[in-house]
Amino acid sequence: MNRGIASLGMYDHPAQHAANDRLWGEIARRLDARGIRARRRLDRSRSVEAIWRAPDLLFAQTCGYPLVSDPDLALRVIGVPVYDVPGCASGEHVSHIVVRSDDPAATLDAFRDRRAAINSRRSNSGHNLFRATVAPLARDGRFFAAVIETGSHRASVDAVRRGRADIAAIDAVTFAALRRFEPAAIAGLRILANTAASPTLPFVTARSTSIATVAALRIALAEAVADPSLADVRAALFLADVIPAGEDRYARVRALENDAVAAGYPVLQ
Repeated sequence: MNRGIASLGMYDHPAQHAANDRLWGEIARRLDARGIRARRRLDRSRSVEAIWRAPDLLFAQTCGYPLVSDPDLALRVIGVPVYDVPGCASGEHVSHIVVRSDDPAATLDAFRDRRAAINSRRSNSGHNLFRATVAPLARDGRFFAAVIETGSHRASVDAVRRGRADIAAIDAVTFAALRRFEPAAIAGLRILANTAASPTLPFVTARSTSIATVAALRIALAEAVADPSLADVRAALFLADVIPAGEDRYARVRALENDAVAAGYPVLQ
């Protein structure tokens, strides 16, 4: 096959670039040994959204919400990562609802008519899980006075810290990376609550990828996760294991959306 592209852009803090590069390099080497040609360099030249739609996509990680809600996103799940992070276990993850440490509000209900930040309305961790948590508290389809869309979890953290917003839902793995590699970014913030859990961000390939190549990807990924020589790489990425899975595992992500709609809160606002 042609040399397919690869991306690990969902959890790719600058301090994790070397670990992601090495992880993919080891996966690509194993694929090559099975006759599957793969580009050795991760693609950081374009957005993850563009990469998900690339016809020559071989390997990437995607958000679970567009996976189940965007009919034009033609992806096949390879596996579900398990992260060694608080709030994450057995292929699940939560979002931390964060506020400023000096904000006296002690409950989520106390943030009614305050300002929220979300990374994207297409995000599971920043929007879908947040909406599901707020839905029981909403009145007439509203809860916040305003919702700003920042473009990234890192920007949402900054918006809360600088006072442009009062509250945000931050993916637990992203928050762990900031805590380890960039603690100043979350200085002055505290975790108010956690959202419900949902499946972690899946490793995927294009739906057009052959079944034989999908099988080889799963084997190569499993070998890399079990390789003792890559222990430091996995530690840098908080990656503990990968569970084989398919798209059906993400039905719960869509169910959270449906529950919010049924509660009269289809839009986080």
